[in-house]
Amino acid sequence: MFLGIDIGTSSVKAVLTDADGAVAGSASRPCTVSRPHPLWSEQEPEDWVAAAVAAVDELADRQPDALAGVLGIGFSGQMHGAVLLGADNRVLRPAILWNDGRSHRQCATLEETLPTLRTISGNIAMPGFTAPKLLWVAEEEPEVFAALAKVLLPKAYVRWRFTGAMVEEMSDASGTLWLDVARRDWSDDLLAATRMTRAHMPDLAEGSDAVARLSPELTRRWGMKTPPVVAGGAGDCAASAVGLGAIAPGDGFLSLGTSGVVWRTTDRFLPNPAMAVHAFCHALPGVWHQMGVMLSSAASLAWAASTLGAPEAALLAPLGDAVDGPSPVAFLPYLSGERTPHNDATVRGLFAGLSAETTRDAMVQAVLEGVAFASRDNLVALGEGAPTVFDLAGGGSRSRLWARICADALGVTIHRIEDGEVGAALGAAHLGRMAATGESPAAVCRKPRRLETFTPDPARAEAYSQAWLRWRRLYPLAKEFAS
Repeated sequence: MFLGIDIGTSSVKAVLTDADGAVAGSASRPCTVSRPHPLWSEQEPEDWVAAAVAAVDELADRQPDALAGVLGIGFSGQMHGAVLLGADNRVLRPAILWNDGRSHRQCATLEETLPTLRTISGNIAMPGFTAPKLLWVAEEEPEVFAALAKVLLPKAYVRWRFTGAMVEEMSDASGTLWLDVARRDWSDDLLAATRMTRAHMPDLAEGSDAVARLSPELTRRWGMKTPPVVAGGAGDCAASAVGLGAIAPGDGFLSLGTSGVVWRTTDRFLPNPAMAVHAFCHALPGVWHQMGVMLSSAASLAWAASTLGAPEAALLAPLGDAVDGPSPVAFLPYLSGERTPHNDATVRGLFAGLSAETTRDAMVQAVLEGVAFASRDNLVALGEGAPTVFDLAGGGSRSRLWARICADALGVTIHRIEDGEVGAALGAAHLGRMAATGESPAAVCRKPRRLETFTPDPARAEAYSQAWLRWRRLYPLAKEFAS
């Protein structure tokens, strides 16, 4: 058996897989986000640890024999978050998350002072990335920065608490702006630009490498026969790719998680910073990837549910499994700013086309379509050679309607797949398996079973293309309103 633990933004998930790579059990615990000031987004690292332990505790209670036989563990997690540790390994402040926009001014500073930043990192300086967060801390919380000894990303922090090893792998390290992505090594120039050194960084490993073993205390707590091997793991998107078998050049997937991703696997480092495309290492050796990223994907539907005072399922049910065409209402899902293609931390969401006759159903449909249109922006940003067939992952993959809208709005084939919403934790388990057994990625990372396929309907696809062009013209209005 193998165990994957995903440190997400809204929840922590634990997944058990068997010798065939199938999900044999899962458990999750919710997480909360703190927003004490505009643009801020933070979490307490200790909450991740407690949630991860509780999720595995549940598996141990329900499936003690299965957990006892775990040989390998992998961690995945939300990317870019900054966990700051002092010399005594004490957490110095709440973790600053991937969707935190406070450091946009520091991003401009990085771009101005380090002309080679995009060449080395392959990416634009964005507030979500880790490096500008540390510049903000240095300038706004100098007492915290003076006490800083180590910076860990979320999953690396939890793994350290589980194993005692401070290690980071290539996919998550790529999202810090401190990695030379082509060379798969920390860049001294990028570190120096944010007043950091290699001493502040954890050791580097590949995602499928064995980097530690589970602590004796947790091994005993969960009744495991021997301390399992712990893998390097992956950032959540790369872990999802491993779980979906997107490991060969040209493979793609679309994620409707808290954030949204349009993914393409590549055989080399292919930066495209002009379009705010992310170019990162994959979690597997010798492979890279590109991503178009939006900050509020399924988070937009969750926001609508909270604002309208109804569960997500209740909002979706009246719409059924199909709609005739675009909603008369338009929605821009820029609730926390946006990355691809705008790189804009301050823009905010927008409803347009409201009238006295507008119904809740029309607004909910507009939310789904707004996310799909933003995903189309990401697909366009990937440019020539972008995939035309996508497996659908993330919590939004449960909705047949959303899958159908995405197929029509993007003009691509969409597959709903088995276990699509646990893709990151599943990929983490696969990495734990490779670390423990030495098996090859091709042997472990198989394509999931496809449950249903949606292809674009020609008439609806044309209507959505026209609606997307109108939708794109709303960005300057949203920008002006936000300012």
